Amino acid sequence: MENSLIQILIICAYIGVLFLISAYVKYRSSGSVENYVLAGRKLTTPLVMVSVVGLAVGGASTIGVAEQAYTKGLSAGWYTAAWGIGAIVMGLTVAKRYRRMNITTVPELLERYYGRNSMIAGIACQILVQLVIMSLQFVAGGAILSALLPDFFTPLTGMLISAVVFIGITLIGGMWSASQSNLLNVTLQYIGITVASWIIVQLAGGMTNVALHMPSIHSLDFISGVGGMTITTWIVVLITVNLSLQAIIQISLGAKDVRTAQKGFIIGGLIMLPVGFLSALLGVIAAEMYPDINAATALPRLIMTLNPWIAGITLASLWAADVSTACNLLLSAATLYSHDIHKRFVDPSMTERKYMKITRLSVLALGLLTLGFALTISGIISTLMAGLSLMTAFAVIVLMTMYAPRLCSRSAALYTLLASIAVLALWMLVPAVRILPHVIYAEWIVCALTFGGVSLIERKPIRDYETPVEIPAAAEEA
Repeated sequence: MENSLIQILIICAYIGVLFLISAYVKYRSSGSVENYVLAGRKLTTPLVMVSVVGLAVGGASTIGVAEQAYTKGLSAGWYTAAWGIGAIVMGLTVAKRYRRMNITTVPELLERYYGRNSMIAGIACQILVQLVIMSLQFVAGGAILSALLPDFFTPLTGMLISAVVFIGITLIGGMWSASQSNLLNVTLQYIGITVASWIIVQLAGGMTNVALHMPSIHSLDFISGVGGMTITTWIVVLITVNLSLQAIIQISLGAKDVRTAQKGFIIGGLIMLPVGFLSALLGVIAAEMYPDINAATALPRLIMTLNPWIAGITLASLWAADVSTACNLLLSAATLYSHDIHKRFVDPSMTERKYMKITRLSVLALGLLTLGFALTISGIISTLMAGLSLMTAFAVIVLMTMYAPRLCSRSAALYTLLASIAVLALWMLVPAVRILPHVIYAEWIVCALTFGGVSLIERKPIRDYETPVEIPAAAEEA
């Protein structure tokens, strides 16, 4: 009971600090919508960096990786490394072009170049994918709290408490709050995972002893457990996602200038590369020590063997990863609704104050909707990979718009988005079509052919491709 008391105090203190940060940020920042959804386009390199890391290294990159490592070994860590590779590619390629377009959402780009119908299809896909990803954070959050405090939380009540924190922090402070909270979350998360890994390896008798008792021959192999094809698939999927997911793009758009956005993504990507392998190592050790437990609880269960203070802080840091990811996703999904649906179709003349109110109500409504999704999900990484494949259409559209605009036609985006949805639906419902290793490859082939074919047949070029909207020089230099 004493251990439980220590851990509940740690969690309560952590929640209190997060809400204090949100309240302070709200007090210090002006009440404009741009401040709420894009941090006033003033994010510095460290804030961009921790926002990117906080978004990527969530439940799937910690609990989910350890779950897969429980049976597949150290190679499961490539999932988080793939996120890092995707962020680096984003920083080296399209971050600059996104930032210079001075947009707020990806569907806004679709409307500017491809028309209203493309924008509507884009909104639906982006919101759906982000709600699926966010629901996984609820699942992971519930698993962490129920493992940390089994006398107080079940996985369900853990999800409910996680929902209150995720929604509350986002509701109060928006992107400024999320980015400032990520300074704490990411720092605590990396310290917690690193310290826990070192202590647990020592308790297990060192790496030599871990290797002697590993549950399978591929437990400590960097490739063979999940296999080279799965690793390649993760990298392809997560590069695709980094180029096109609204939650990621919104961080880039919130940077104070182009160079800040680029540096933040590249440094964040580099920082992400090792952390997944630490989570995977803990999953391997958990498989040795607890061979018959639910794999999804492997990491929390192992950490609970530590000193109660260390265990409490470490699991709070894993929960912090969920907070970071969920807040960014929830804010970006709400922005898609308020900016691209409500402002565009319901109340185009609404005041700034009402715009802010609608955005906050969207945060609340979408957060509650996500709870419903969370109750039906099993298999964190497999679910995530299927949902993220829908981002392929956006990646094709964005890359063609930015790098080959003269080869794009007005209808190409809409048909590409519809083709992407059709491919995923067929893949899920008709097993006979699964002739490729993963749906992402089918998505890339079909989306590329659809976009190219429609552009070739229609020959109606997109508008304004030669004069993208630039951010004023003064704003760029601010």
